[in-house]
Amino acid sequence: ELGSGFNHEFTGRENVFLNGALLGFSQAEIEARFDDIAGFADIGEFIDQPVKTYSSGMFVRLAFAVQVQLEPDILIVDEALAVGDALFQKRCYQRLERFLSNGGTLLFVSHDQEVVRTLTSRSVLLDGGHCRSIGPSSEIVLEYRRRLHEEEVRYASTHKPPPEAVPAGAAAPAPEVVDDKSSFGDFDA
Repeated sequence: ELGSGFNHEFTGRENVFLNGALLGFSQAEIEARFDDIAGFADIGEFIDQPVKTYSSGMFVRLAFAVQVQLEPDILIVDEALAVGDALFQKRCYQRLERFLSNGGTLLFVSHDQEVVRTLTSRSVLLDGGHCRSIGPSSEIVLEYRRRLHEEEVRYASTHKPPPEAVPAGAAAPAPEVVDDKSSFGDFDA
């Protein structure tokens, strides 16, 4: 969990050292990486303020900066990158790509389909706490979209106004038949 082990009464600086120590790094190792951590978090003078005064975005920025600069073997990220501005998100994704290319293992939890598809190679689709599919990310994202569509169809069928009468002599055009495993839907609009 990003920020686990942070003490809300401590400053950002103190929490960097606390979190690093909890992760098994020496004071000297953290000192050697501190400027990179502070630079990545990019929260300016707030680094010396108690984290209880931080916005949720600032908190995540600092927590993420600590985790990625300390180069863990396995990094778990759960929806945390949804906060922060576009520039910070870009910096995070670039750092994650470098982490992966250096042999790190990433467990990335997100509803952001495009990030899952582009950042990961394999995915697991969970539904109601159960594993529904495992496979290449592009296929799992498509399965997720199919499931969302089916859910929306079920919802719409119970909340749909009655159909308008078709004028006499008018026929609804027949829907085009598409046999493509990457397409889904019922042509109802």
